[in-house]
Amino acid sequence: MTLLSAERVRAVPKVELHIHLEGTFRPARVAELAAIAGEEPPRPVDRLFEADNLADFLETLDWVCGLVRDGPTAEQVAYDFAAYAHNQGIVYAEVIVNPTHWSGLSTAGLFTACARGFDRAQAAGLGDYRLLPSILRQQTEQEARELVEWIEGAGLDRIIGLSIDGNEEAAGRTGPRFAPAYADAARIGLGRTAHAGESSGAEGVRDAIELLGVSRIDHGVRCAEDPAVLAMVLDNSITLNVCPTSNCTLLYSSLDDHPIRDLDAAGVRYTINTDDPETLGITLCSELMLVSSHLDWGMADLVAAQHRAIDAAFCSDEDRAVLRALLDQTVGT
Repeated sequence: MTLLSAERVRAVPKVELHIHLEGTFRPARVAELAAIAGEEPPRPVDRLFEADNLADFLETLDWVCGLVRDGPTAEQVAYDFAAYAHNQGIVYAEVIVNPTHWSGLSTAGLFTACARGFDRAQAAGLGDYRLLPSILRQQTEQEARELVEWIEGAGLDRIIGLSIDGNEEAAGRTGPRFAPAYADAARIGLGRTAHAGESSGAEGVRDAIELLGVSRIDHGVRCAEDPAVLAMVLDNSITLNVCPTSNCTLLYSSLDDHPIRDLDAAGVRYTINTDDPETLGITLCSELMLVSSHLDWGMADLVAAQHRAIDAAFCSDEDRAVLRALLDQTVGT
């Protein structure tokens, strides 16, 4: 089989479902914001995210996002992401934003500004990018429900789903605590995803399915450790939004140790994503090239992965049809 070239991967219209806006700040932007704020970075900006563990990484994210202290700056951060995505050939993305990281802005101010940035980007032809507000695992049940209540009243069309992220190992089991917020999200028609099966084991995946009622899971790869949970993923047609380099940074020594080959062989629906591309020094194209080489993908496999992502997206059926048509028309030319 002929390996996919970088040019061919770049040319395919792509969908990304697991990417954090917090992980897309370029070093030059961080340096600029730090200078404006009069703050000294904890490390040189080109090595800012060389953290030893997830807790250190999240602490650095808090510092970076805390440099954003007004709506126009947040709008520009969102637009910067759109420019990056367009350069990667990403035509649609659902971008996770956790308001607890952004100490300089209110929830309303943050998401309104991000929506403006994405509106401006789409008007400029850069792509269609949506928002997934995210609960932090350390938050309370009440705080989580208040976030969903705010989403219901905000009326921002760019917000189409609910996420939960943070350090699973440090927070412990959180599914029971956040089940009411996810029930609220289901009631108002939000898509539901959750980080699980990363710093938690397969039990986190089980809770996400049974207690949170998700249709997809961010990471989720450790479901491979428990045949019963793997069967649950298959039986419920759950899509795993896998981030290979991120997983190999925190969980596995190399892609050879990553369970993606076993998940693929088992028939699990999965997509390829970056998680935090700038902090990891990767792009969606580079991740797809990595997986293509590891799994011996051809063009049909790459296109099938994008169709899986379209199927799992939280957008409307009409938007999904547009994405499918764009993908098929482009690949067919």
